Amino acid sequence: MVNFFKRLFKIGEAEANAVIDKMEDPIKLTEQGIKDMKGDLEKSLESLAQVKALAIRSKNDTEEFLSKAEDYEQKAMLILQKGQKNEMDGEEADRLAREALVKKEAANQQATRSKSDSEKFDTSVANLEKNVQEIKQNISKWENELKTLKARVKVSKATKNLNKQMAEIDSSSTVSMLERMKEKVQQEEALAEAYGDIANASKSIDEEIDKAADVSEANADADLAKLKEQLGMKSDKES
Repeated sequence: MVNFFKRLFKIGEAEANAVIDKMEDPIKLTEQGIKDMKGDLEKSLESLAQVKALAIRSKNDTEEFLSKAEDYEQKAMLILQKGQKNEMDGEEADRLAREALVKKEAANQQATRSKSDSEKFDTSVANLEKNVQEIKQNISKWENELKTLKARVKVSKATKNLNKQMAEIDSSSTVSMLERMKEKVQQEEALAEAYGDIANASKSIDEEIDKAADVSEANADADLAKLKEQLGMKSDKES
């Protein structure tokens, strides 16, 4: 699984790029891969614990067999001393001492095997610890990669939508629309100016007509004559 993700996400490899191009949902695949790696980590931790237990057991067995070998040697020495002191039959002492030495040798051989097993288990423990550490680092790495991937997906989607909207905008039709609007505004402005000219022309004619039809001066002359008549004064025309 770890090798799969190395191959899958290693930047620059054509095979990895080909696989990624075929992904329908790289985020879900990455999440599943991280989940699988966490499962591998759990199994590796269990294996590590079991191998460590075997290594500890082998070390304890080694110490126990060495202790037995030493004990048999001590017993063989005591038996020989008893035979020498005539505390027991000499031949019997030699026989028992020999049996004790045989057991000592067997214990030493067992201690040697246990020590060899212990060393092998220690090597296995070191390799498993290395693998566990590598899996942990990969999980952390791909979790960070996943965060980056999610962020890139959001940005790419937003950029794609924006570019799509921009692509759907027809620049020529937009310019044409603006030109039509500009022409319509110019027409409206010209029409407004024309109505203004018409209004001013109508106003001038009315002023001329009012001036021509102004009888205020004639009325004033008539009123003056009438007032002089009331006063008994002669008008300018009569004099």
